[in-house]
Amino acid sequence: MLWTITLLAASAQSPGVQRKSVNPAIARVVEEVSEERIAAIMKRLEAFGTRNTFSETDHPARGIGAARRWIAEEFRGYGKRLEVRFDKHAVKKGGRVWRDVEVVNVVARLAGKLNPEREVVVSAHYDSLNRIPKPKPPEADPLDSSEEDNEPTSRADAPGVNDDGSGTAAVMELARVMSRYEWDNTILFIAFDAEEYGLVGSRHFAGQAKKDDRLIEAVLNNDIIGSEVAGNGRAANRAVNVYSNDPADSLSRQVARYVRETGGRYVPGMRVDAVFRADRFGRGGDHTSFDNAGFGAVRFTTPAEDYSKQHNPKDTFANASPGYTARVAQVNAAALAGLALAPAPPVVTRIGTVGPSKGRRLPNLSRGKSGYDARIRWTPGKAEADLAGFAIVMRATTAPFWEHEIYVGNVTEYVMKDVPIDDCVIGVKAVDKDGNESLVSAYAIAPRTDASVQ
Repeated sequence: MLWTITLLAASAQSPGVQRKSVNPAIARVVEEVSEERIAAIMKRLEAFGTRNTFSETDHPARGIGAARRWIAEEFRGYGKRLEVRFDKHAVKKGGRVWRDVEVVNVVARLAGKLNPEREVVVSAHYDSLNRIPKPKPPEADPLDSSEEDNEPTSRADAPGVNDDGSGTAAVMELARVMSRYEWDNTILFIAFDAEEYGLVGSRHFAGQAKKDDRLIEAVLNNDIIGSEVAGNGRAANRAVNVYSNDPADSLSRQVARYVRETGGRYVPGMRVDAVFRADRFGRGGDHTSFDNAGFGAVRFTTPAEDYSKQHNPKDTFANASPGYTARVAQVNAAALAGLALAPAPPVVTRIGTVGPSKGRRLPNLSRGKSGYDARIRWTPGKAEADLAGFAIVMRATTAPFWEHEIYVGNVTEYVMKDVPIDDCVIGVKAVDKDGNESLVSAYAIAPRTDASVQ
């Protein structure tokens, strides 16, 4: 394509094609993720018998109350840098919530040393489910019951090692490793409650974050990352699916592209398969709560699910793979560390369609003075001392991932000659002096609407 040739020529004339390097700080945390520690956490979560949201809260060794107290104490044991708290809220009976209940998320905050207001979330849900479809008395849990006597699941085992003890173990291990170091931006390690009853814990947290206008730049949610062999025998121990919601250049889609790129660079033994849909058919996860609230969020899930060992007593450590969970945790570590060190994404807004502005305020992407170029403008997300500059990325409108990249220096405007903006997608990202990159801010046309159509 003409614009491809032109772009390559432009890159030769620009300050330089950006070099992809390995940041030792990121490589270090990836290497320090421990399969043995992840296995120990998965076993310990299984030992609580059940972590159903409606199970015991005051028993010292069984039920969700004991589980969340243990998770919090483990977080606290990782060091004083972590600020640990319970995010509690009362939920009234309704929908899948079969009686009034207190939902409790466990949150560990690692404050950023330069930009504490900018947050990255890594999460999982620690509640579990034992779904046995049998007739139930009127006051029984409509989803779960004991196989013997149809009583609510506070009396039935729900080990939940894969769903989602595996994700919780990954989040806890990342908290242990990453809390040993300082990061520019804040990291939140969150174990959500009541995911199995309609994403209740994450909906509350994401809704409150939106209300408080918190600057959450990305959410990495891990749900069912503990199995590597599907129920039909298909193995996939060196790949992980990363789901992200439409449209093609949504915030969530940019996070997925970032995870794919950093995962491939720092964990070459794992293939990151970006799946361009919100989730699996008929399923959901806590990332959805954040996506619905306007934050960029993705879900990590094994491509080899064994449905016969989900939401029942067979979801045990014996049927899980801590080695696979550790590899997925390493992919998380690469993306999480990159985002925790990254400069703020640049701000892009309007798209223009004509040439010279004749004194009008110029749009951020236009055809330039000639009417045939790509004239790109942006605003730095934040004034940062270690900002090196910006890189422009491009791809065909039908291509899933960025195909070309040029580093243009510490400027806020750039013109690519003879590049038609109608035939491609263009984005820009910030790069600091250590080579850490922000998420891409893409120039996208807002969906057209016709007010006359009712």
